[in-house]
Amino acid sequence: MAEPPAGAAELALRARLSFAAGHFLNDLCASLWFTYLLLYLHAVLGYGHRLAGALLLAGQAADGLCTPLLGYEADRSAGCGRYGRRKSWHLAGTTCVLVSFPFIFNPCLGCKENTPQWAAFIYYLPFIIIFQFGWAATQISHLSLIPELVTSEHEKVELTAFRYAFTVMANITVYGLAWLLLNFQVDQPDRAEHLGIQDVPIFRNLSLIVVGLGAVFCLIFHVGTKEKPYPPGSLPQLEESTPLLQKEPTSSPHPLLIWKDWLLEPAFYQVAVLYMSTRLIVNLSQTYIAMYLTNSLLLPKKYIATIPLVMYISGFLSSFLMKPVNKWIGRNLTYFVGILVILAFASWVTLARQMGAEIYGAAVLLGAGSATILVTSLSMTADLIGTNTHSGAFVYGAMSFTDKMANGLAVMAIQNLHPCPTELCCPACISFYHWVMVSVTGGVAIAAIASLCCIMVWPIRIRYHAVCLQGLSGAGTSYGGMESTEAKSRSGTVN
Repeated sequence: MAEPPAGAAELALRARLSFAAGHFLNDLCASLWFTYLLLYLHAVLGYGHRLAGALLLAGQAADGLCTPLLGYEADRSAGCGRYGRRKSWHLAGTTCVLVSFPFIFNPCLGCKENTPQWAAFIYYLPFIIIFQFGWAATQISHLSLIPELVTSEHEKVELTAFRYAFTVMANITVYGLAWLLLNFQVDQPDRAEHLGIQDVPIFRNLSLIVVGLGAVFCLIFHVGTKEKPYPPGSLPQLEESTPLLQKEPTSSPHPLLIWKDWLLEPAFYQVAVLYMSTRLIVNLSQTYIAMYLTNSLLLPKKYIATIPLVMYISGFLSSFLMKPVNKWIGRNLTYFVGILVILAFASWVTLARQMGAEIYGAAVLLGAGSATILVTSLSMTADLIGTNTHSGAFVYGAMSFTDKMANGLAVMAIQNLHPCPTELCCPACISFYHWVMVSVTGGVAIAAIASLCCIMVWPIRIRYHAVCLQGLSGAGTSYGGMESTEAKSRSGTVN
């Protein structure tokens, strides 16, 4: 394991908290997006399964395409004036989210009962694209700050755990607000126990509260986080003044990996598959848990707030165990323990076709397992980057691209398999969403285990490519250096 370099000061608690606050708006919006978008479009506004799935797929595709491009640009840009390059992109992304997200959870302006659904699709699409662009810019700039703020592996895990703790707090906030709004409405005698058009004000008010609260936390991030200055143009450039014969370095050099080099690294693809599998489990279970509760278990609508709330409280508590557990058993075994908890949830759902109060126990398992595998996979990504923080945004962008596209295509495939294409729901929904929950947790968990086994057999290791100049005699002089000892220790085997 890599240790902090001599003289490196540990990041202060206030700085860690202000950094974690920078993704709070994204987390609030993501909670609404993944948990309630399909439910809102389908059960509240009455749109068909395919339209709801197509809008979610469009959003995921926009996010997936924007993310690696934004990562590439964020690594190349120097920021706005004295403002850091990461914080500049974060500010631009936050602005896009604030101006677009409230329109997504509001009815189509100007639409009537006889308005065709394709018109609603065209109405919502621009707001979704702007939101996803802003969300991607905020996410990538925030993630790529982690290896720039801290250097040791354990500090990266701790900072990632702080970040995930705020993610869980954001989800708890969303579900707590939803529970309050739903209970306030259910207490009125003329309100129904199941979702319908009468619930439009609930989602509209929820989205407005989320945007206002998230803006406050973004302000805390920009005031409290100090980004280290990064001089532009620090990559080696070959010009006329560059000597053909370089002096032998007296110590091991620190070659820089650009985005093209990452594409040649096998470890890059290993971590990408593991991260994609992790996100599939977390996001798809979050997307379909509300459908499972209302259509398969036939529970009242207040459960769409209480069950996710229990999930994220258990995830919040689990996030504080990540640092000691990682120190004790290492990255790979920590991830494996999280996957075993996910498989326990999937087994429970498979065997129990009808659940009452025991659904809360299953929710605890899903929340704890999701927190464990997500924090560990993000820590593995930070380990992969190591000292190559100048191209960290591209790495996170590429990881996120696989995640977004896989999630969008998976949701669209599930929506197209829905057994009730002409109705909002039918008796076949009961077993359909039951097996969806089993598949998106247990089925994807098996794929994640296979990916983890590959990492255990072929550990994550960066192999730098030497940059050579060929002389007239055909001999090459290396000035980029080969795999350095420090790089091996910092970005080498992940236990």
